Amino acid sequence: MARSNDEVAALFYEYADLISITGGDAYKSRVYEKAARSIGGYHAEVDKLDAKGLQEIPNVGKSIADKVIEYFQGGSVSAVDELRAKIPAGVRRLTAIPTLGPKKALTLYEELGISSVDELADAIHQERLRDLKGFGPKTEENILHGIALLQSSGDRVLLDAAMDLADDIVAALSEVTGCRRCTYAGSLRRFRETVGDIDVLAAAGRSGSLMDAFTRLPYVSEVIAHGEKKTSVRTTKGLAVDLRVVPPDSWGAALQYFTGSKAHNIRTRELAVHQGLKLSEYGLFDAETGEKIVSETEEDVYARLGLPWIAPTLREDRGEIEAGLRDELPELVTEQDIRGDLHTHTDLTDGLAPLPEMVAAAAERGYAYYAVTDHGPNLYMQRMTDERMLAQREQVRELDGAYGKRGRRGGMRLLHGAELNIDPDGAVDWPQEFLAGFDLCVASVHSHFNQGRDALTRRIVRACENPYVNIIGHPTTRILGKRPGVDADLDAVFAACARTGTALEINAHPDRLDLRDEDILRAKRYGVKFAIDSDAHATLHLANMRYGVGTAQRGWLTGDDVINTWTEARLRRFLRKGRSARRSTAA
Repeated sequence: MARSNDEVAALFYEYADLISITGGDAYKSRVYEKAARSIGGYHAEVDKLDAKGLQEIPNVGKSIADKVIEYFQGGSVSAVDELRAKIPAGVRRLTAIPTLGPKKALTLYEELGISSVDELADAIHQERLRDLKGFGPKTEENILHGIALLQSSGDRVLLDAAMDLADDIVAALSEVTGCRRCTYAGSLRRFRETVGDIDVLAAAGRSGSLMDAFTRLPYVSEVIAHGEKKTSVRTTKGLAVDLRVVPPDSWGAALQYFTGSKAHNIRTRELAVHQGLKLSEYGLFDAETGEKIVSETEEDVYARLGLPWIAPTLREDRGEIEAGLRDELPELVTEQDIRGDLHTHTDLTDGLAPLPEMVAAAAERGYAYYAVTDHGPNLYMQRMTDERMLAQREQVRELDGAYGKRGRRGGMRLLHGAELNIDPDGAVDWPQEFLAGFDLCVASVHSHFNQGRDALTRRIVRACENPYVNIIGHPTTRILGKRPGVDADLDAVFAACARTGTALEINAHPDRLDLRDEDILRAKRYGVKFAIDSDAHATLHLANMRYGVGTAQRGWLTGDDVINTWTEARLRRFLRKGRSARRSTAA
């Protein structure tokens, strides 16, 4: 179930958009955006806080705290409702299109009467936008791309939203008398980046009590179907959830079947047919006699088909069947393999928590090392200076080793780094003399996303060639459902990373999951190494590592492919070796 913080954050993000659409004060809009981000990342549930407690949240003052209290007392905020009433529903629908800002949406409505996505697409194809100030062929192209992005996402939700709900449901049903086993299946178990609906599977001798308990969960808004084997509901957030209950002795076959994917299941059924067997959600049967052969565990089912157990994240028919038959499946990286996080932020720039809190939270996760990488000065809104960064370095050195570390004597080691901005020409924030003082540098594209393909490619490749850039952060810059990835020649980037010893990030934030799994598979073939990072801006965000690991698994990565599974000594050699190798290349 979604945290109360997420509800309020969504409300204030909407309020910020409404202020922009109506031509309100830009500063006020930014205030509510900052408050939304702070509330979303705050560790305590905001519906449990009083006014004083709310005002302890960064960027939350009395007026905003009053609105939070108003929301939980009455279910709405009058100031938000008043702005909603001023704006036609069609304009708000248009603002859901990635790349289309609120002001342009209002112009389209006022000038052309456009109030739906379909009407906007038709108007573009009829070239009706070109007479409007600020709308040209390139704008039309970007809007069409945004429409395609919106339509492709459909009613799907981000992985973390689905996972939070599924975890709650599984925990609740597991407590029901008679429930022998319960877990989620489907695309969620395969860690797809977005989820259309949630499949929950339970094993029990009788299904009645489980089905009844399922329909009575507090976040169920509608019971679509209520049956003995399957019950379907819709939640208050609009997400559909199916519960299937199977006999305990069919658990393995059912879990394999309902995990999918469809393409993977077709391949496993083909293997069964070739062996005179029949595979279904109830078990693996002799095709002639109907005798059940195996069904209790997934391992039994796969073994009888001549396969090792195949991790759910690989079940996409991308060669996992063939690799299994050859006994060549990779030993996938796991969250337990991760020794540290190499891309995180503090309140020195756009993070929410001070350095000691972020370090303490990382230590609680059992990390052996942890990197702090606040933004460089070329992101001007972050107000970074040399002096501020050097002062933080001193603080990092003081805290180094002060917190516990998994598996070794002494404290968790701290690395002082920076997230550099890759400028339009490929340069980064500081000269090499200053960069030499960092333990590592992440470099990311944060602006000028619409450069031409060749320019974008040269820009990222030049950053790879910088002897002090160790990791390319969120390499395609995408934000799921909101911003497409940049149009760069990724194969050229992958080749440059392999040549220069630059790691590619798998950004674990559920809004990004960048690189995506298909790109990871391609980059791995070039010999690229990867860093799975949380890009945490709050202590809670450190837990997003699980989504980055799931994405890495979908890209067939092993622990050896991921630099932050390595020992500290090996990691530091990689960081130094990369620099020395690139220096000699440049010479």
